[in-house]
Amino acid sequence: MNHEIMRLIREIPKAELHIHLEGSLEPELMFEIASRNGVELPFHSAAEVRKAYSFTDLQSFLDIYYEGMSVLLEEEDFRDMTRAYLERAVAENVRHTEMFFDPQAHTERGVPFGTVIRGIRSAVEEMERRADITTRLILCFLRHLSEESAMAVLEEALPFRDWITGVGLDSSEVGNPPERFARVFARARAKGFRVVAHAGEEGPPEYIRQALDILGAERIDHGVRCIEDPDLVDRLRREQVALTVCPLSNVRLRVFDDMADHDLKLLMELGLLVTVNSDDPAYFGGYVTENYRAAAEALGLDRDDLVNLARNSFLASFLSPAEKERRLEEVERFAAAWPAR
Repeated sequence: MNHEIMRLIREIPKAELHIHLEGSLEPELMFEIASRNGVELPFHSAAEVRKAYSFTDLQSFLDIYYEGMSVLLEEEDFRDMTRAYLERAVAENVRHTEMFFDPQAHTERGVPFGTVIRGIRSAVEEMERRADITTRLILCFLRHLSEESAMAVLEEALPFRDWITGVGLDSSEVGNPPERFARVFARARAKGFRVVAHAGEEGPPEYIRQALDILGAERIDHGVRCIEDPDLVDRLRREQVALTVCPLSNVRLRVFDDMADHDLKLLMELGLLVTVNSDDPAYFGGYVTENYRAAAEALGLDRDDLVNLARNSFLASFLSPAEKERRLEEVERFAAAWPAR
């Protein structure tokens, strides 16, 4: 890859809008926390954990993902995990991040909601003091569980409303359509939460429509299968509904067989508001910079494409208009100073 393009990818100010905190738990930290908490893992080393990261689909990933997070028990565990991700994000010139967390995966194990959110919040406050980064937190409901379970965790979240910007929907997509969660999303919207949803990764384009029309999603996480429905593509372009695309994840989970097959560039050429993100970087082989690099190398993305992706990342964010304008101006200043290639 062109050295200057790689440097641009590393240095350009960017936002990340699709990152699961539990999916940023690197094996080394996993073992450190397990030792601290006296949790026995079914692996003997970090290297052995990484060898297990050979996924055939979303479910094969989720099985090991939930096993890995079993070490998280105390506030300091959630703080350490969140701090580690945010330090990595700052090093990659991420200026804003909107982070998912999965409270049901912890409350179902007997870890109180307050333990989870306070641990995350302490790391957020520390890093926002230390570095030029802003954050938002998005509570995700696990779609393989019931709507009643989702409703219960939403009620637990309400005392911490000021710390949580939005709600989302993740976990096993196939067979778990968004329409199953209509009531809990209606209540979340009534309480003022912003709304996103995973749809159109392994599930069909119809799930994207349901996320928009039934859940009231303002942004679609993944959404790459929209390409199968031209009318839906037209709607996404017309309404400028953002897609938070995760290239390395899509290849590792066999949504696409190879990065060269990914439809990211086609979606951009069709005028969709596309962003690049890392999803579960500890499991999928790279943080946001590596996702930009892999996509640029395989799809022939040029300087203008990469600047547009950085610009889109702030346009699609839940920053206030003033904050968004400030970050967009930062991207424009960077791009103007960068030599054209």
